[in-house]
Amino acid sequence: METSADPKLGIDRVVATLASEDNLRSMCHMRWRGEPLPSQADVKEIIDLFRALMFPGFFGNSDVNRSNILYHTGLLVEQITHLLGQQIAAGLAFGEECDANLNIDHILDQGFDKAQQLVEKLPELRQALEADVRATYLSDPAALSTQEVIFCYPGIKAIANYRLAHALLQLDVPIIPRMISEQAHSETGVDIHPGASIGRSFTIDHGTGVVIGATAIIGDNVKIYQGVTLGARSFSLDDNGNPVKGTPRHPIIGNDVIIYSNASILGRITIGDGAIIGGNVWVTTDVAPGERVLQGRHVEKKD
Repeated sequence: METSADPKLGIDRVVATLASEDNLRSMCHMRWRGEPLPSQADVKEIIDLFRALMFPGFFGNSDVNRSNILYHTGLLVEQITHLLGQQIAAGLAFGEECDANLNIDHILDQGFDKAQQLVEKLPELRQALEADVRATYLSDPAALSTQEVIFCYPGIKAIANYRLAHALLQLDVPIIPRMISEQAHSETGVDIHPGASIGRSFTIDHGTGVVIGATAIIGDNVKIYQGVTLGARSFSLDDNGNPVKGTPRHPIIGNDVIIYSNASILGRITIGDGAIIGGNVWVTTDVAPGERVLQGRHVEKKD
């Protein structure tokens, strides 16, 4: 009877192939000389720490009270500064060319400097999120308190991640902002690119299926419902047929706009202040201030 081949030899070949340079070209194998790589687990912990700082007691340690709030805040700020510094440095290293000869000490210094700058923005981010919570509570008759909104509404979680990610992007931090937004996408079904610009008192009702593109601009007091897409209609291509990066291609939404469920607003168009976009419509042209768009037809505003 013929003896079968040693299975360990087959496994050894698989291991050698998976670890070979040829199999790792698209993942910058030649850059792996001890440079830090971003960590999904650490980014999730940063999100948890951020939410605990923004909404003490609602996330993280539920035993926070007036007598220990100073201690808990100090502890959380220390933890998020340390973890952010490490992950920002990893993002900065990740953003370099694969064959770059990196100065790790300099990158770490940059990472912790940017982490400190982000921490200094935390009071401002808290104020923005408080306005988002308040707007959500006032606009939803089903909400019995702002506390319920914080505990239960997925839109607030998604907006919190966005505001953190956007602040990091403004500090020129690569990859980490996108990882933060994608974790919210997985958790809530809301996909907000960190490059989008969103004003104060923003509300996402229900949330699932919302998509907001990288170059979208949203004003103050805007409310959107589930399934809304603020997307691109088409892409400019370069000489090689690849999409041109960084060109504005998503909508501009004015102040006090309401966009109902499953509406798709596409291209670099403007939705004027106070406009209402009905559900299940496809909008590819400008909408005047105060105008209503219902089931694909414009309804002029009343005098």
